[in-house]
Amino acid sequence: MTQLEMARQGILSEEMKICARDEGVDPHFIRKGVEEGTIVVVRNRKHGTVAPLAIGSGLRTKVNANIGTSRDRTDLEIELTKLQVAADAGADAVMDLSTGGDIGAIRRAIVERSPIVLGTVPLYQAAAIALDDRKAVVEMTADDIFRAIEENGDDGIDFITVHCGVTRQSVAAVEEQGRCLGIVSRGGSILAKWMFFNERENPLYEQYDRLLEIAGKYDMTLSLGDGLRPGCLADATDRGQIQELLHLGELTKRARERGVQVMIEGPGHVPLGDIETNVRMQKRLCNGAPFYVLGPLPTDIAPGYDHIVCAVGGAIAGAAGADFLCYVTPTEHLRLPSPEDVREGVIAARIAAHIADVAKGRAESRERDDAMAAFRKKFDWEGQIRTAIDPEKAGRLLEKSGSAGEEGCTMCGEFCAIRLGKGRKGQQSH
Repeated sequence: MTQLEMARQGILSEEMKICARDEGVDPHFIRKGVEEGTIVVVRNRKHGTVAPLAIGSGLRTKVNANIGTSRDRTDLEIELTKLQVAADAGADAVMDLSTGGDIGAIRRAIVERSPIVLGTVPLYQAAAIALDDRKAVVEMTADDIFRAIEENGDDGIDFITVHCGVTRQSVAAVEEQGRCLGIVSRGGSILAKWMFFNERENPLYEQYDRLLEIAGKYDMTLSLGDGLRPGCLADATDRGQIQELLHLGELTKRARERGVQVMIEGPGHVPLGDIETNVRMQKRLCNGAPFYVLGPLPTDIAPGYDHIVCAVGGAIAGAAGADFLCYVTPTEHLRLPSPEDVREGVIAARIAAHIADVAKGRAESRERDDAMAAFRKKFDWEGQIRTAIDPEKAGRLLEKSGSAGEEGCTMCGEFCAIRLGKGRKGQQSH
């Protein structure tokens, strides 16, 4: 049985119990959320070497880090380093988005080494194999796509992105309204070209039951991808994006009927004022399914700093109800990220997730901020560094003030406001 099937029968699986312990909630809260579809418990039944991950309503906001080769940069050792860096920096999950080299071998090596749950986009493998066989991407068959999905499941991949909502109808909506950047998702673009060339419907939509059969077999969570997400502010919340989301709402219902867990991927570039609307719309149309947001990025003009842009958008999306934040690194739109870029991206996304959790009223998150304030009041530098979201960097940057007897840092020294305020009544109470 899948996690969803067990939840419906009132069974508390071992995975649910583990997730409940990690989240500090009652196991029945996890089971009920899985039953209702507002929580997913992510772990392929063949990937027992990692702890399961619960994502969804009422839980801590999670963070994903993308790694993987390109056809220009193929170095397995670097990707394995990125994997470890992401995990050490606090990522909850990693996606291997490799498009270059022996994708199957790379994936299996990452599965073997990963300490956290893993996701992939099997369509990339199918497309890469077609190119390696000196074919055009549009010449791959439906069987090629489903063969890649089966291989990913058999290798132990815990969740897969599948662009099932990219249909002839939703692509037509994009074309009829017009876009500045068109389709910016790799998976969405591949499928749009495939449908145009073959004059057929997207196999992932047309043969959805076949996909559900594979997912159920391995208890893989489906991440229904936003192949028509906006790639710039000008294209946000247009007819194509909404039409795709309507399809995903229908497909969510069908997956649940088959005992398959589902989460929904969200828009990329969205103006700040539209982020909350997008989150609420997804939750309503997809009946509360966990929302996995890619960013969102509320400005287009910050290449080199898109991890900061992502943190701004992610905090707002998370506070509005998004459950899973996909990081963006400083090199988004510029190049394949380095291990250090991965680390910066994870930390920025974790900051956004924490801000969102405070806004959601999670007591554990707020307690951490209150602890930091208490440590600052006492000039407890060890406590401050220990409480910091990135202790390594905080410790490296700290310079204690010699003029203030190490009670302040070199920013203010003897003029430290907290130090000067000691002894006043207002500084004695907390």
